[in-house]
Amino acid sequence: MKRIVIAIDGYSGTGKSSTAKEVAAKLGYKYIDSGAMYRAVTYYFLQEQISSDETVKIKSKLEEIELDFSLDENGDSVICLGGVKVENEIRTPEISERVSAFAAVPAIRRKLVGLQNSFGLRKGIVMDGRDIGTVVFPEAELKVFMTADLKVRAKRRLIELENKRLKTELSGVEINLIERDKKDTTRVDSPLTKAEDAVEIDTTDLTFQEQVDKIVTIAKELIRE
Repeated sequence: MKRIVIAIDGYSGTGKSSTAKEVAAKLGYKYIDSGAMYRAVTYYFLQEQISSDETVKIKSKLEEIELDFSLDENGDSVICLGGVKVENEIRTPEISERVSAFAAVPAIRRKLVGLQNSFGLRKGIVMDGRDIGTVVFPEAELKVFMTADLKVRAKRRLIELENKRLKTELSGVEINLIERDKKDTTRVDSPLTKAEDAVEIDTTDLTFQEQVDKIVTIAKELIRE
């Protein structure tokens, strides 16, 4: 059976990661969370006390960073940094506030795009992020761009943080999303933008299962071609 690459881009809080993960499961594909890769790199540099504007130090340390994905006790794909699972450590508000600045560093983007390209060589993957359909896999057979109302996105992110027992306020989450949207769409290197041939899905009024089913239906049509 034909295997394809599915690229899912969009704004924070639209459900990209959870949707991509479920789409991959339904199709029997491998799920790659590109956002987790940028978060892990951000976590690494913060641990090293290196800021996003220290480009010389960043370049000298990039070769030391080893990223991979493994399965947790629930069978979910989680990010590993130097062989250590850091899924919980990279989901904190601090990382959320800093990740866009590190993601805008050209040297970091080159390294991670190269890794992401290698993941897609065998096809049969679903990857989500902000430049997957425009930069990482411009030839992907299926490109999806997800959007949603800001307040809906903020509520979803708040629930996600509460489930991880991380306390914060809805207003703070909204401010963080606004700042991330601005940084992601205005950065010079690989800004968040919708690919011309991407299918746009507004998830504001969709249930999680509805947005998953929309993508799976389109994917199956392409696979049958």
